[in-house]
Amino acid sequence: MTKNQLTITRPDDWHLHLRDGEALTSVAPFTARQFGRAIIMPNLNPPVTTVIQAVEYLDEILAAVDGYDFEPLMTLYLTDNTSPDEIIAARKSCFIKGLKLYPAGATTNSDAGVTDIRLCDAALDEMQKAGLPLLIHGEVTTPEVDVFDREKVFIDKILEPLTHRFPDLKIVFEHITTKEAADFVIQSGKNIAATITPQHLLLNRNALFQGGLQPHNYCLPVLKRDIHQQALLKVIRSGNNKFFLGTDSAPHSKHKKESACGCAGIFSAHAAIEIYTSIFEQQDALDKLEAFASFNGPDFYGLPRNSTSITLHKTNWQIPDDYPLGNDKLVPFLAGTTLNWELADADKTPL
Repeated sequence: MTKNQLTITRPDDWHLHLRDGEALTSVAPFTARQFGRAIIMPNLNPPVTTVIQAVEYLDEILAAVDGYDFEPLMTLYLTDNTSPDEIIAARKSCFIKGLKLYPAGATTNSDAGVTDIRLCDAALDEMQKAGLPLLIHGEVTTPEVDVFDREKVFIDKILEPLTHRFPDLKIVFEHITTKEAADFVIQSGKNIAATITPQHLLLNRNALFQGGLQPHNYCLPVLKRDIHQQALLKVIRSGNNKFFLGTDSAPHSKHKKESACGCAGIFSAHAAIEIYTSIFEQQDALDKLEAFASFNGPDFYGLPRNSTSITLHKTNWQIPDDYPLGNDKLVPFLAGTTLNWELADADKTPL
C-alpha cells in the first residue's frame, strides 16, 4: 500500500441481489469486475427453493458474467415446508452455500418466507449436521413492533432461542444495523458471524429525510440512529474477524423507487469496493480493509481465499446519475457524488 495506491486480495460479496432476466444482465457485470465470488440471494419471484431451481438460476447468472472470472455461490430460500431431504440435496450439490431465512413479509419478495421458525426445525437440524449456514434477515414483522426496533426484537424473541435449540448451527446475521446486533455477534460463538453493508456504515436515518424524502436511501432493514451507525464503524475499526463484506446491493428501477410506495433496496454494486475503501480510509482503518473484504468471509464459509488481487488508485471520479436496468433506469447509491478511490482499469475489463 502506498499513499495513492492500494492492492488487496480480490474480495468477495457475501450478500448480493442479482434479480433475473434483463435486470440480471444489466447488473451482474458490476459485481463480476471487482469480486471473485458472491453469495446470491434467492428471493426471486417465484423464489429459488430447490436445488433444481438453483441450477437453472446459476446457469442464467453464468451467462450474464461470461468473460469474467467470477463464481456465483448459490443459496436456497427457506420456507415453512423446506424438507430435510432438500437440505441433503443442497449439501451434496457443492454449489449451494447456505439457506436464506426471510421472515414472511420482511422485505422484497419475502411473502413466501417463514411464518414460524419452529416449523423449520427439521430442516435446521439437517443444516446443523451438514454444516450448511443459515443466512438471516433478522427482523420481526409483527405490525405492533416499531420498524426501528425490529432487529432488536428479532434477536430477543427469535435468534437467541434459535441458537439455544441449535447451538452448532452456522449463522450469518446479514446486514446488521444496530449496536445490539453487533454485540450479539461479538458475544456469540465462532459459528455466528455477520455482514455489514456500505449504506449502514455511511448513513444513519437522517439520510432518509434530509432535503425531503429520499427514496434511494430506503432499504430494509431501515437505516438506524447515529448511535447504531457508530457501533458498526467501531466494529470495522476493531478488525474483528466475525464481520465481513456483504453489500446487500439490490437493484430496483428508478420509477419503482420513486413511486407512491417505493421499493426497499439500495444498489451499490457499481462502486462497492471503492465505497468500502473510502469508508475504511475515513475511519483510519485501511489496514483492516483486506481482512474484512477478502479474508473473513471465506474463512467463515470454509472456502479458500482468492488467489488474485485488485488494485485501487487514489483518484477522484463521479458516480453517474443513473445506469441502464434492462429498458429502465437504475439510480445507484451515492449517485452524482465524487469518490476518491477507483478500481484500476485492468480490473474493470472482461477477460
